[in-house]
Amino acid sequence: MARLEAYRDFAATLAQAGFVLVRVVEAKGSTPRNTDAWMLVSQAAAFETIGGGRLELEAIDRARDVLAGAAAEPLALPLGPAIGQCCGGHVTLSFEVIPPARFGEIEAMVEAEDASDPEVWLFGGGHVGRALANALLLLPVKVHVAETRTEELDLTPEGAERHLTALPESLVAGIAPGSAVIVLTHDHALDFLIVSAALKRNDLAQVGMIGSDTKRATFEHQYVREGGDTAQLSKLVCPIGYKIADKRPEVIAATVAAEIIMALADWRANTSQALS
Repeated sequence: MARLEAYRDFAATLAQAGFVLVRVVEAKGSTPRNTDAWMLVSQAAAFETIGGGRLELEAIDRARDVLAGAAAEPLALPLGPAIGQCCGGHVTLSFEVIPPARFGEIEAMVEAEDASDPEVWLFGGGHVGRALANALLLLPVKVHVAETRTEELDLTPEGAERHLTALPESLVAGIAPGSAVIVLTHDHALDFLIVSAALKRNDLAQVGMIGSDTKRATFEHQYVREGGDTAQLSKLVCPIGYKIADKRPEVIAATVAAEIIMALADWRANTSQALS
């Protein structure tokens, strides 16, 4: 929703002026963004990005020329020494003038892209859960926090969807396919129930549990003893994040957030390939 509100603010400043929609219609080789990346350019501002650097400066200059009456012809740019950008790939951009009467179309496009953002479910809203929610709220994901404790859930950062429940494991079945599930409750027995429910699914991008190698070994032993499918254990990420000396919640959250984003991107890429 933050992007949608930012777009509305951007459009509101234009009054009767229009803007130009710049799209990456072709991307070959090493490029800052992929095909279908886009940005909006007015005479005074820009919204979103097609990758930054000299490429974006050229695009903004061309877009403003188009607003001033130049032909809205595609722009093909080799990303090499000629423009001072060393990616080495090749990008083709399209330019389309969007008058005020069509601002609603772009708003609908932004809203649809926001709606397609994957979900990340955090089971546990303690110190690390809150820090992780804060880190994830900066990223293009929908953050859900499930807690059994009202006082902890009340501290959840604004922007995350809150779920107060005595049986958090019961929520797992209803989570959207392609989501990430991260378990970091205050109770190891509760962790076991939630992770076990998540491992029964084959359509989650990631199942992670905070802890140590010892906690994982203990979980695996109990999971097998209670009849769990050992083949599913390979899907469990535990410990989560990267092993670094600094164990402050915010530092742990930064590494876990990076891990989650990589898992979501891999899931999306693999799913796209399977459907193509």
